[in-house]
Amino acid sequence: MFESGMTPKMAETAPDCHDDARRNNASPRRRMLRGLGVMAMAGLLAACQMVPKANGPATPPPPTNPDDNVGPGLPTDTDRHRVALLVPQTGANADVGTAIANATTLALLDSRTERVRITTYDTALGAAAAARQAIADGNKLILGPLLSEDVAAVAPIARDAKVPVLSFSNDSGVAGNGVFIMGFVPGQSVERVVAFSRARGHQRFGALVPKNVYGDRSAAAFRAAVAQAGGTLVAVESYDRSATALSGAARRIANAGAMDAVLIADSGGNAIRAVPVIKGTGNKQILGTELWNTDAALGGNAAMRGAWFASVSDGLYGQLATKYRTRFGKAPYRLASLGYDSVLLTVRIARDWKPGSNFPTNRLLAADGFGGIDGIFRFNNRGIAERALEVSEIGAGGFRVVDPAPTKW
Repeated sequence: MFESGMTPKMAETAPDCHDDARRNNASPRRRMLRGLGVMAMAGLLAACQMVPKANGPATPPPPTNPDDNVGPGLPTDTDRHRVALLVPQTGANADVGTAIANATTLALLDSRTERVRITTYDTALGAAAAARQAIADGNKLILGPLLSEDVAAVAPIARDAKVPVLSFSNDSGVAGNGVFIMGFVPGQSVERVVAFSRARGHQRFGALVPKNVYGDRSAAAFRAAVAQAGGTLVAVESYDRSATALSGAARRIANAGAMDAVLIADSGGNAIRAVPVIKGTGNKQILGTELWNTDAALGGNAAMRGAWFASVSDGLYGQLATKYRTRFGKAPYRLASLGYDSVLLTVRIARDWKPGSNFPTNRLLAADGFGGIDGIFRFNNRGIAERALEVSEIGAGGFRVVDPAPTKW
């Protein structure tokens, strides 16, 4: 539940104990989701309490010493942990930010925690200003921001206050020194699918990547993954984001020499345009990244059938999407799961974290990691979430898991 806070674009999030979280059979994003329940997480967690609304009971008599616990910002809360959620609530990315915020509400409801209080701050009004306000209000942990440029703005402010940042960005360049990123890093998807392909007997590899940050990082991960798997790198071709450049790069890959497998580190739509050209000089195993995970239309293209890609598991996400649609009346953005899992992580650590004290950052580096909607994950010493990924195959009827994600490290 969101309540109006002390500033115009700040809201309190708290569990609503009267909500029965109805479950309808709204369609999940995949047709082949495994029937796992989000409530499997609930066995890990405790009881529920609502954050009082501003129009609650009458104000009690003033304390004997009127100077005690009086100051700017939100009132002192000695029983719960103050956690800030920094996401866009207005502007171009407002829908994504709102989906993440809504997912944190669902996580509080499902975890039934009485130890965590989350306040949302709008980064669209200025990420640095949002971070300063969050710290002034006494928050000891920041969830978010979403965009890497906002993380860069928030990080030094949070670091000076000894407040760790658990960001939803997938930009590994902003991780470290008090910043942890939960986003889906493309390199991990590339490493997983290349290793799987190599284990299936493919030796000679090529790649098609866009000329942008995502493409550059995917290409670097691809080269490292092929070498680590003992394969042979034949060619890597890049292209500007235009149909002409894409088809030209696909032709260069097709004529670069014998290849067993080709990675396309781009959206499903661009893969559909490139694959017929790539296969024009002979059949090749097509590989993709986590970007294909949300494109259910890929199976409608015959050339894409049989392609493999690696991503987080969607079994629990389908259940979250159903609950989200029931409560909020619309489908969530896929990144909403990051908000949900960040709360589960916080609740787990809150068991042994004294309210009002600094967040125990070292607990984020637990070797056994954490579990959530997107499966198990753990942070490495660079602050990057390492995720257990599954490999799926594209078929006419949708996606089929051909190599499940590990369930433990």
